[in-house]
Amino acid sequence: MISPAMDGYAPADGATGHGPVDGSPGTRDPLGLLDLFGEPFVRDPYPWLDLLRSEDPVHHDPVTGLWLVSRHHDVRRVLLDPDVFLPDNAQHTVTPLPVAVLRVLARGGFALPPALANNGTPSHPGLRRVVTRFFHANRVADAVPVIERIADELLDEVRSRIDATGSCDLFTSFAQVLPCRVLMELLGIRGVEPSTLIRWSDASLELFWGRPTRERQLELASLVVDFHQWLTATVRGGTASADSFIGALARHRLPDGRPLDVETAVGVCFFVFIAGQSTTGQLITTVLRRALAESGMWSRVPGEAGLAEAWVEEVLRREPPVTTWRRVTARPTQLNGVDLPAGAQLLVMLLGSGSDPEVFPSPERMCPHRENVRHHLAFGVGRHRCPGASLARTEAAVALRAAARGLPDARPAVRAGEPPMLGLLSFRAPLEMVVG
Repeated sequence: MISPAMDGYAPADGATGHGPVDGSPGTRDPLGLLDLFGEPFVRDPYPWLDLLRSEDPVHHDPVTGLWLVSRHHDVRRVLLDPDVFLPDNAQHTVTPLPVAVLRVLARGGFALPPALANNGTPSHPGLRRVVTRFFHANRVADAVPVIERIADELLDEVRSRIDATGSCDLFTSFAQVLPCRVLMELLGIRGVEPSTLIRWSDASLELFWGRPTRERQLELASLVVDFHQWLTATVRGGTASADSFIGALARHRLPDGRPLDVETAVGVCFFVFIAGQSTTGQLITTVLRRALAESGMWSRVPGEAGLAEAWVEEVLRREPPVTTWRRVTARPTQLNGVDLPAGAQLLVMLLGSGSDPEVFPSPERMCPHRENVRHHLAFGVGRHRCPGASLARTEAAVALRAAARGLPDARPAVRAGEPPMLGLLSFRAPLEMVVG
């Protein structure tokens, strides 16, 4: 899934890699101030995304070396043509890993060959079928009682904490934990605490998609090695039942008839665990936060059929947890009139595409039941569309209904400033949601 090689995106000559913290699109030459990791962009990316779409829809960012693709039509074209726009760089490290960090990973046996999102080889369709069959619509529908039970259990604890202290953080106590526990039940995972899996998953996101310091990279690498070693032991253990996800991987055969190797099976599990935990938890947090902020929405959700699902879809359009994805050109090509050389590194702006006014009228407005909302690209499109989309949608809708029903008087806690935000290259969400 992830390439730990030192081929991340270093600043271009003369660039520091850090844009001005007070830069904004209203200043002269605003795109020259764009910093994908900077506070202005992480806090409010929409003015920047609007500017990219209108002024420079295929924009070369000198800091990262990436070509930023922001219009819905162009993003869709890139994702639907994996022969020209290869997925090979989809999960390369963003910040180059120094030798000391590479040694930690090597000593721990960390290695993840292409498996799903970054796999353009003939093995991809078969591996994808294993995942999609395990998370198909009928299985997800059967899982709804499990999701509801776990949600209610967690909300009992939330209410107790609010009664005792006056407030509770729904991110750490509910939104993060719910998808992790659901995934553990669906995959038959035992012998590890949800908090441990969450810590491992979040560390993987930060190490490979963030801009951590060298000291922080070393801390994260140690956690990622623990995660990888646990996954490897679980896959190799031979104790998984035949009808489990790991059992399905064990039965899988590659195009040449060989059994799936352990390293690639671990890579598949690595992807599924991160997508099934971290990004779904981020989606749930944003769904809850936006519903509480929308007048009347929280009180309407429990009794209005289909409203939770419609709200989740609109949040996916406007504010998806997976904000970008990467591609690399296989040969010289042209995109929206811009000539791209072979090997050009593209960053497709999934977040920006959902606010393209040519596709979604009044994109800044949250409109449940928007007619064409399913045209959003939050889960991608084509061969590499997220195989867990149905489960993520369902968990978020169940979580919203359960929280609105179980916490009818919930209000955002009064606090100074905005909540901290996760601001990685491809992931964005609130890291806190305190209610009272």
